[in-house]
Amino acid sequence: MSEDLTQLVETVRKIHSLLELLAEEKIAERDAKQRATLRQIVGTSPTRQKSVFLMDGAHTQKQIRTKTSVNQGHLSTMVGKMHKANLLASDTMTPKLAISIPPNFFETHE
Repeated sequence: MSEDLTQLVETVRKIHSLLELLAEEKIAERDAKQRATLRQIVGTSPTRQKSVFLMDGAHTQKQIRTKTSVNQGHLSTMVGKMHKANLLASDTMTPKLAISIPPNFFETHE
């Protein structure tokens, strides 16, 4: 039974990913202001940008710093600004983005 459940969860995740791809344009329209604010806060630093993708509520700030080598002060300040702008759905210790962003979010210029 556990194997069936694992397979079901995997299938649901694939469907979710496909739906996100199909809905990306509408999501971008809905979240345009928040996405613009996120870009402004994060800036052009590749390490800061990488750290945003780890803000899924499962990584602490320390884990994010370890995986991306982002400066501790920069990450802390960025997370604080994101929290103040209501871009986080959770606490600042284990940040989770309140909006969805595509993998190429920082590569595109909206």
